[in-house]
Amino acid sequence: MMKLTTLACSLFMLFGCSSAPKGVTPIATFDLDRYLGTWYEIARLDHRFERSLSHVSATYSSRADGGIDVLNRGYDKKTGEWKEANGRAYFLESPQKGSLKVTFFWPFYAGYHVIALDQQNYSYALVSGPDRDYLWLLSRTPKLEESITQSLVKKAAALGFDTSNLIFVEQQRDGKAPG
Repeated sequence: MMKLTTLACSLFMLFGCSSAPKGVTPIATFDLDRYLGTWYEIARLDHRFERSLSHVSATYSSRADGGIDVLNRGYDKKTGEWKEANGRAYFLESPQKGSLKVTFFWPFYAGYHVIALDQQNYSYALVSGPDRDYLWLLSRTPKLEESITQSLVKKAAALGFDTSNLIFVEQQRDGKAPG
């Protein structure tokens, strides 16, 4: 019985943190080919692995096994250095649903759920993690129209995210990213 309990707990730790938060629905019309490429972080809820980073971007590319390579990159103002994290993601259900599991530290996966998306141009997205402590507002450009930003923040608040704690990410300094 103890072995079975240990196995169940291990499986939960490996795969149990991938679903979307209760009441948050990933989009059902996701097109991976249009989503691939570079996205800039406009705003996020704070978490330790991006703390003090500015000029944050995420670049997604196809993997031969049907998954997605993920390269997160940000500038650490404290050290004056760029930091990168490489990961991979896989769809939880169908590739048409914006719900994935992502890992930067295999075998531990967490949820990545596209909960709002500019369906026409794929120019902005709102992404949730496995719970309401993780939220990202992404754009194809380093700056997003204020009206769109506010609309996405309002949507996130309506879904129960604490948008008062959003960090708006510095993307440019004097017109360009740091060296």
